[in-house]
Amino acid sequence: MDLDHGRCWNSKDSSWRAILLLAYQSLGVVYGDLSISPLYVYKNTFAEDIQHSDTNEEIFGVLSFVFWTLTLIPLFKYVFIVLRADDNGEGGTFALYSLICRHAKLSLLPSRQLSDEALSTYKLEHPPENKNCSKVKILLEKHKCLHTALLILVLLGTCMVIGDGLLTPAISVFSAVSGLELSMSNYHHEYAVIPITCFILVCLFALQHYGTHRVGLFFAPIILTWLLCISTLGLYNIFKWNPQVYKALSPYYMFKFLRKTRISGWMSLGGILLCITGSEAMFADLGHFSYIAIQIAFTFLVYPALILAYMGQAAYLSKHHHSIYQISFYTSVPESVRWPMIIVAILASVVGSQAIITGTFSIINQSQSLGCFPRVKVIHTSDKIHGQIYIPEINWMLMILCIAVTIGFRDTKHMGNASGLAVMAVMLVTTCLTSLVIILCWHKPPILALCFLIFFGSIELLYFSASLTKFTEGAWLPILLALFLMTIMFVWHYATIKKYEFDLHNKVSLEWLLTLGPSLGIARVPGIGVVFTDLTSGIPANFSRFVTNLPAYHRILVFVCVKSVPVPHVPPAERYLVGRVGSAAHRSYRCIVRYGYRDVHQDVDSFEAELVAKLVDFIHYDWSQAQAANPRIENEGPRSNRSSSDFRLAVIGMVDLSVPPMYQIDERPEHLSVSAGLSSVGSITDETEMEPIIPTQKRVRFSIEDEPGAAGKGKEINCGLREELEDLFNAQQAGTAFILGHSNVQAKQGSNLLRRLAINFGYNFLSRNCRGPDVVLKVPPVSLLEVGMVYVV
Repeated sequence: MDLDHGRCWNSKDSSWRAILLLAYQSLGVVYGDLSISPLYVYKNTFAEDIQHSDTNEEIFGVLSFVFWTLTLIPLFKYVFIVLRADDNGEGGTFALYSLICRHAKLSLLPSRQLSDEALSTYKLEHPPENKNCSKVKILLEKHKCLHTALLILVLLGTCMVIGDGLLTPAISVFSAVSGLELSMSNYHHEYAVIPITCFILVCLFALQHYGTHRVGLFFAPIILTWLLCISTLGLYNIFKWNPQVYKALSPYYMFKFLRKTRISGWMSLGGILLCITGSEAMFADLGHFSYIAIQIAFTFLVYPALILAYMGQAAYLSKHHHSIYQISFYTSVPESVRWPMIIVAILASVVGSQAIITGTFSIINQSQSLGCFPRVKVIHTSDKIHGQIYIPEINWMLMILCIAVTIGFRDTKHMGNASGLAVMAVMLVTTCLTSLVIILCWHKPPILALCFLIFFGSIELLYFSASLTKFTEGAWLPILLALFLMTIMFVWHYATIKKYEFDLHNKVSLEWLLTLGPSLGIARVPGIGVVFTDLTSGIPANFSRFVTNLPAYHRILVFVCVKSVPVPHVPPAERYLVGRVGSAAHRSYRCIVRYGYRDVHQDVDSFEAELVAKLVDFIHYDWSQAQAANPRIENEGPRSNRSSSDFRLAVIGMVDLSVPPMYQIDERPEHLSVSAGLSSVGSITDETEMEPIIPTQKRVRFSIEDEPGAAGKGKEINCGLREELEDLFNAQQAGTAFILGHSNVQAKQGSNLLRRLAINFGYNFLSRNCRGPDVVLKVPPVSLLEVGMVYVV
């Protein structure tokens, strides 16, 4: 399936046949985790807190809780409300965060520019805002501590998703394999289930580098088979054992259950909440499918199948009060079909685990792109399917931890307690962020957002509080993991912001660069020098240090800023902002390369070729604009020659160079306000002029014959254009060098102990042990020049 542009699957433009195909495909990607929950819900619920009695009040009360929990959370909250809070078709925690940050100035990302708002994916709806909405927005923007609190909330949700990615494979596979206990003696069962589970987990993680697209074709049939099996089994058990079980769907049975069991019943909610594990995947994987496809799949297939499965188990248990076996899914399976069900369950658990592992890779990649996670190597495993990535170090860490959890806990009770707390924490974060989306993005009255928050938040807090009571029985694991990961992510993000502020305050003026020449003993050597920097204006301090120690730089100099913008995707035609640094004779350029938080960065070969192509297009455009402004001037040069302080950046994409590009941005740097704490970084003021775009085929054009603009004017392009293109061509033939800063960060003298620990030990330890910027940018070692820099922040 081609998932290259998930947002293009708009229900208005798609046929019902295509929508149904997407709904079918979503079964294997979205619903794997949710569909296998019947394996362990009843087993965890009746593990210790409550007992199954002859009155059936407990089992019917649990069924009533399961039914209404599945109805209110996945169906009402996610399918009908949260799925609408998409970010250009993308879902998940970071999608909500980026959506909120685009509608209010709450982002802590550095290098923000107003020109980013000209992106076609930077969609903003501007209906009339009421006063209450404006007051909420002003309140959030005014207090910097709220910006940090919002980021911490997002990081908490991210950490819990990663924790779920660790726990879901363990509990899913272990629960599926535990069906062997009915066919083996206790002695053999103890020594068989753990090794088999570990073996399956090792195989699952070892195959990750192939990418799910190679086996993804089989995912949907497996989950479809599983759903049909459990729904058929449920109907069989209902009609054979207790056709009156449907009465337990009444909320009255929840009241009877809590009245009888009291505090034990409340504590057992930690097992009941496992029926909605995987619900967040509907929102997180929204970018791969369409809203209506996920809606159809859940409403008409997944939801009824799960309800029938839980009703069937309850019907069986209502007639089997004193079974010799512990309550489990497989006791309700007829012995004649038990082995086929075990095989299908194991396959379904592997599919469900695969989906959450892929989701973990995706959210870590998003965190890294937003500067909230140490650098890791991201491998794109498919050229056709968007979002299929593989992160080697994360994969092996997850495998080791997953096996450790399986061996350490050795039962579904402790694994379920840990998984349940992680799931509810993610849902609480989603509820809070969606409430802000209702106010800031949908411009609804705050009372509506408050009702949403109170209604769903109270249900989730009830389950979350029940999970916390299991702290010593496994729930400590996601809390400990979240604290550890949040510390890492917050320290990395804090140091990243401080490094940017240091670069901003220590950047070199343009006049310094323009004065460098033979008179100062500075030589220009053949080739292209690509200087990577986080700055969108000015000359980085690491370049001045480079020139000071090695008094030479390349004939063609390009300052490249690779930045992330708060959108999921940046169209390739709008990715490159190109402009001059100084006059045309200086042969220096600035290029800002913009990526969305779900975009995969190019490798260096394609990046180098495309960068040169954009420079060629920009040179043609700039000189054609100069001639259009004053056709009588033959050799004066482009507009940017006339003023060294005029920083004009043009979006160079697949455009007809005889007309202006889609956007033209005047970048005028202003002083950036920087506070001592972790505060929002101000944006650089700019002006954006939007003009029509004419798509055409992109090609690198070094020759200047048959130039479209020249044919219209009836004269040849001046010799200045010819010389500039020849210099660029010769420099490309001589080779390209990539200049990167190698940083050592130190806390300022007089900093408090916490800051010194975070910077001097925490951040430096992480930077030494994570991937270097050259690996992330995919720069070959033979072309790399590193410049040492000491950052005192």
